Amino acid sequence: MIETGTALTPLLLTLKVALLATLFSFLAGVFFSRLLSRFSFPGKEWLDAVLTLPLVLPPTVLGYYLIVLLGRKGWLGQFLWESFGISLMFTWQGAVVASAVVSFPLVFKSARASFEAVDHNLEKAARTLGSSELGVFLRVSLPLAWRGILAGAMLAFARAMGEFGATLMIAGNLPGKTQTLSLAVYDAVQAGKDSLATTLVLITSIVCVLVLVSSGKILKSSYIKEVDR
Repeated sequence: MIETGTALTPLLLTLKVALLATLFSFLAGVFFSRLLSRFSFPGKEWLDAVLTLPLVLPPTVLGYYLIVLLGRKGWLGQFLWESFGISLMFTWQGAVVASAVVSFPLVFKSARASFEAVDHNLEKAARTLGSSELGVFLRVSLPLAWRGILAGAMLAFARAMGEFGATLMIAGNLPGKTQTLSLAVYDAVQAGKDSLATTLVLITSIVCVLVLVSSGKILKSSYIKEVDR
């Protein structure tokens, strides 16, 4: 018999963590992609490399960096603990941070490519007509680049749902508190609960496939519109 309650708890936690992580990676990804696609400054290539690094580093290495940064004796973690009594270690909020860091490059790369594909002449025309930089961004750049950005955000959501290594190191594997779907699958396999593991794997796979298909359609639609233009 499938343990519905056991499967539902990590599913709801995973959705909460993935949604919040996607929101944070979306905001940061749009900001940095806009910055790097439109401005030149010393160290631009190094910044791009650092921002893309989570895409290629092993999740456990990212987890170690996050521990160094967010642990109670870490650079930022010590400040948060001593000033506000906040600790992100072994909390679902820590899982959000880990998932956001891992999924960020997917939004960043997709958004940057979309912004770079926007016709600069349209932005110049908007400035000539008196629009501020914020107005140019909201009225010209963002509407023209939104499909690529949305596709990147959807991929980030799927990546956040499947995050394992960095989340395990930061948030731990506490059932009902920090145990996401990927961690629950690992526990179920270790405990020999094959039916539960199968259920969790199917749920994760179905959601991720739907996200990938949807993002692919969005990117295809964006490409067709670019060709027609």
